[in-house]
Amino acid sequence: MKKEIILKELQLKDLQPSQFYISKDKIEAILKWFKPNDLSNFNPIPIKLLNGKLVMTDGHTRAVVAIMHGLDKVPIVLESDDLSWDMYEKCVEECIKRDIKSPYDLLNQIVDKATYHEKWDEWCDNMQKEFEK
Repeated sequence: MKKEIILKELQLKDLQPSQFYISKDKIEAILKWFKPNDLSNFNPIPIKLLNGKLVMTDGHTRAVVAIMHGLDKVPIVLESDDLSWDMYEKCVEECIKRDIKSPYDLLNQIVDKATYHEKWDEWCDNMQKEFEK
């Protein structure tokens, strides 16, 4: 029960992103269904406590869209999947290096589809290859 209360009290500013670019195309797709006054269709942002930080494991674009519409809270859920936490640690480390410390910092990181692919997808692919070595 206490976890539910904590999750309800969390604000977007309290969350550490694990990615450092946002795709304009993904924003446009979300804007087709997003209703700031009705979050019943909003999939909760999954988070994980990682090295003392509440890290977003997904939902970065949804968080940015919410911020763009003046929201400071959205549904949040504890991550239940067993993910590659070493890779998330590396992503968070890179975000912090780039001064991305909350979803609000992603407002200046919105790029077109080609740039997103080049700067984010390829960065992730290269990091994945490094971890596989």
